[in-house]
Amino acid sequence: MGYTGRCGCGAVTLRIEAEPVAVRQCWCRHCQQIAAGGSTNNAIFPAEAVHFSGELQSSGWTADSGNSLTYWFCPRCGTQAYAQTSARPQFRTVRLGFLDAPHGLAPEAIIWTEAAPQWAALDPELEQWPRQPPPPPPAQ
Repeated sequence: MGYTGRCGCGAVTLRIEAEPVAVRQCWCRHCQQIAAGGSTNNAIFPAEAVHFSGELQSSGWTADSGNSLTYWFCPRCGTQAYAQTSARPQFRTVRLGFLDAPHGLAPEAIIWTEAAPQWAALDPELEQWPRQPPPPPPAQ
């Protein structure tokens, strides 16, 4: 199976030739800032399976974990495409909103719960991590 996606204006497209190794919701402060106060929802794929077409721009910072984090977006419409951390260069963390619907993916875990605002509704059925969890297992 695979996935396709595109930015809001269609200038950037995506093809993924793998299943995700993890699907997570992130409440770190940086994700809240880029998601207008909410969380980001992300699927983590092996880097070699993720193929973008079109121009992407990037920005970066030092994440709360201490790792360098670079996120990529469409420069025309601003749609977030994916993030990549220096700690796990073998993965691409694709924003669920970039994927064509219906994709059938939903978070399996919530990370950085200690940074979530008081009003955040965290699903008690999902695995939760107060900070950064261990890396996902390698793709099979």
